[in-house]
Amino acid sequence: MLIEFFFRLRAHGLKVSITELLDLLNALEQQVIFANIDDFYSLSRMVLVKDESQYDRFDRAFAEYFEGVNEVDIAASIPQEWLEKSLQRQLSAEDKEKLKALGGLDELLKQFNERLAEQQKRHAGGNKWIGTGGTSPFGAYGYNPEGIRIGQEGSNARRAVKVWDKREFADLDTDAELSNRNIKLALRKLRKFARTGAADELDLAATIRATGKKGMLDWQWQQERHNAVKVLILFDVGGSMDDYIYECQQLFAAVRSEFKHLEFFYFHNCVYEGLWKSNQRRFKEQTPLLEVLNKYGSDYKLFFVGDATMGPYEIAYPGGSVEHWNEEPGQVWMQRLLNHYPKAVWLNPQPQERWDYYHSIHMMRDIMQGRMYPLTLAGIGDAIQSLR
Repeated sequence: MLIEFFFRLRAHGLKVSITELLDLLNALEQQVIFANIDDFYSLSRMVLVKDESQYDRFDRAFAEYFEGVNEVDIAASIPQEWLEKSLQRQLSAEDKEKLKALGGLDELLKQFNERLAEQQKRHAGGNKWIGTGGTSPFGAYGYNPEGIRIGQEGSNARRAVKVWDKREFADLDTDAELSNRNIKLALRKLRKFARTGAADELDLAATIRATGKKGMLDWQWQQERHNAVKVLILFDVGGSMDDYIYECQQLFAAVRSEFKHLEFFYFHNCVYEGLWKSNQRRFKEQTPLLEVLNKYGSDYKLFFVGDATMGPYEIAYPGGSVEHWNEEPGQVWMQRLLNHYPKAVWLNPQPQERWDYYHSIHMMRDIMQGRMYPLTLAGIGDAIQSLR
């Protein structure tokens, strides 16, 4: 049962396990839901999908398996002018009673395809063709006891047995562009929680068990839940990084909201003996890098964010910095950081197809032992995987 559905999900790239399929089958045996495709959709998504970024893939696989739709946007095949709202008839109860249903989804689909093949122009207010404001089973802003709603904003008479509206896949799929929301989804994979502190949070499950055993209310408490991950993030600023201010702002906003233990500093091009918290006071209020190493333990996860685009001498030679005389090469300071923080990655906003054109990127990737990833959702996911 549902084996083909399971394989269809896997074919769409969802990491669904046999255990989760068995959980779904068990829920069906217990009649958690019964004979309702919408309820089954909600239940199966809840049981089978563990990552919000996979919801859209699940939707595509579900539609393909249960509706015979293979990533086809039905509304897109109909001229937009056919679906523009121009009138909306008000039917009396008697008028509505006279209308007849076509007799099930199969018949609806058959006649819909026939209408689509025959229709040549826009119709409004009619009872047969795909259009608006009428009593036809096909279209928008009308009424029919059993119809297919296409291209309508929101619900109307709430009588449609099938809804084909244009789907939007914003902020969920890993191929979407960076935003605060989808960066948070990617970063969430790094979060780990630990029980620390005083036992001052109600443990509801333990309270129910203890009360059931004793036959009287028995409160159970647990330590408050905290995010145990510690993150140190170093942002490259100025110069060529001005092209990526938006991406860095989105990342910074996301990490600030996701991690309780977060520290950040700025550097320019390559890390040297000093970092800073404020770009306006960068030359007056720098923090020595050795102080950072002494203050923040090796249990921190270290993120570098920069395009690694600079002169090779800025990495390899004393005095290579474009802003001051550095007594030791940047690669020496980089290695000190990596020796102290074994869990470290570099996120590069420069499009990955350009990396081969810059010798400095190759040098920095070698220093990072290959742990440089593009500043994309997929890149953030790969980076986090390497930190575990």
